[in-house]
Amino acid sequence: MKKLLSLCSFVVVVSVGCAGANVRPLVDMKGVNESAYETDLQECQAYAQQQSGMGGTAAKGAGAGAVVGGLLGLVTGGNKSGIAQAAGAGAVIGAAGGAYSGNQGQEAVVKRCLSGRGYKVLN
Repeated sequence: MKKLLSLCSFVVVVSVGCAGANVRPLVDMKGVNESAYETDLQECQAYAQQQSGMGGTAAKGAGAGAVVGGLLGLVTGGNKSGIAQAAGAGAVIGAAGGAYSGNQGQEAVVKRCLSGRGYKVLN
């Protein structure tokens, strides 16, 4: 169980490192005024920060993961300690998934915003 929790903690740390609203998408810069692009990018990133990001979705994921983990611990006949460990592992896994999902949503906002302003977003 300790190995599982260590692995799950690593996943959370890796997820936290994702760009989210601070993403710098790959843009075809041919014929683009770089100063205007930087201004537009900062504005688009600010819009993305308004969307529920890593923190909110991580918290929701942690709650759902804890419930699922606890239920799995209960169904498999675990004792109180085993159920608590399963709930903890579920919370860590759920938080990582929620953080990743929140970051993806924010990155999508930045990319759509830039595309809407006429930039050719390549990724």
